[in-house]
Amino acid sequence: MDSLLFLCARRVVAQHPLPALPPHLYPVLFQVAFLDGRPLVLRDLVAAWPFPVLHFQRLVGHRELLWDHTCIDCVEAIIQAVVAQLQQELEEPGHRSSLRVLDMTRLSDFVSSCAPASLNSWSSTEVLAKACVERHKGRSGAATAAPRALGVDIHADLVVNRRSYGILRDAIQAGAAGPLRLKCHEFQAKYISAYEILTLLKSLDPSCVRRVDLHFRNLGLNGLLVILPHLSRFPQLRSLKLQHSKVDVRHLTTESDIRILCVARKLGMLPSLRELNLGSSRLSGNLRQILCDLQAPLESLELAFCSLVPADLAFLSQSFHAPALKRLDLGGHDISQGLLEPLRLLLEETSASLLCLDLRECRMADSHLNALLPMLRRCSHLRFLGLYGNPLSTAVLKDLLLKSLELPDLHKVVYPFPVDCYKREPPESRRNFVKDKELFEAAKAEFSQILANSKRIDLIWTYAPFGCRAMDYFSL
Repeated sequence: MDSLLFLCARRVVAQHPLPALPPHLYPVLFQVAFLDGRPLVLRDLVAAWPFPVLHFQRLVGHRELLWDHTCIDCVEAIIQAVVAQLQQELEEPGHRSSLRVLDMTRLSDFVSSCAPASLNSWSSTEVLAKACVERHKGRSGAATAAPRALGVDIHADLVVNRRSYGILRDAIQAGAAGPLRLKCHEFQAKYISAYEILTLLKSLDPSCVRRVDLHFRNLGLNGLLVILPHLSRFPQLRSLKLQHSKVDVRHLTTESDIRILCVARKLGMLPSLRELNLGSSRLSGNLRQILCDLQAPLESLELAFCSLVPADLAFLSQSFHAPALKRLDLGGHDISQGLLEPLRLLLEETSASLLCLDLRECRMADSHLNALLPMLRRCSHLRFLGLYGNPLSTAVLKDLLLKSLELPDLHKVVYPFPVDCYKREPPESRRNFVKDKELFEAAKAEFSQILANSKRIDLIWTYAPFGCRAMDYFSL
């Protein structure tokens, strides 16, 4: 239910132009104007912002509140107001506004979810980049200089793809000398070339970058060795994601063995690194070599679909990473292929710190989960458990639910569609089994009743993996 202040603010933002306002009302008016989709009001509020910092995420709140709102127009209005403010300062030397920092970090996730799904829609990164380039060129189309004392720092998470590469490159390079300066916190590149990635990485202000997330179809060891040396210029880099890079070190030669050692040395030159994602690489038996030069223990390690062997998990359980791990993703490994006992030992070593565990699509049968359950119950701080895609029965899932109720911090469990909730199709059917909705509804009702009886209304127990991703490392 909306508060009285929120309802009164909604009446105020319905007026245009806005009346004179005391400074303490600006934050709630900003929130209401954004949620109500009022770009003109937002532009007026930002133009008169009475504080040196405008932190978007803190003002608007949780992303879930925004999914029903078209927000690209609002984002564009906010940036236009900042540009107009800078233009006024340049044209009127005696005019100085209060706003010096616009923090739009954590914005790209929900903007992409609420933007119109068309080829012509702008992402938040493109809106920011477009404003920076246009402000740098000035009204005449020529680059204009500004006193260094003037200007606004825009802190943002940048997502670049083939379409946005050119304008983002121009924006970062323009910001180095212009009044609208981009400060990147999280850099994500999707399917652009290694050369293009290096061009952007070399241009970023190194002081704020805390995550680099690179999506490649086929990067390989050679590609890694091109990019990794340039990451050491970011002293605050805590998270490195190399998803779908297809690094394959299963069949080593003398040359590839040397390259692995080089990769390890380059990773060791990132002293602040605490999260590493090597998802979909082929690391069989070489995890030790990849991680051997890291200077500090990892707190988040994602190794989904990495073809790990028992020796890899054994190394991890004995390493200095194990007692520090808060997030562990081992999805996509066949637990029946000798991984059960190493996994059990690994969970024992991580039990005091582990907050998030993802074991999706591990071919985990009832007997495997029963063997792991004592270790899972020792993970007293666990918040998220992902088990979807495993052939588990209703009975063992019910037992898991009953025993997981004793974990006070557990907030979300993503369980698989129970194997006993399938029914056999007639012989003439092309499919052997199909989901039995009646059996599944009965199983869900039983799970819900257990939750209701336990008073654990805070625990989400769901079989739908979509929209239930594990928590981000920076939110742990």
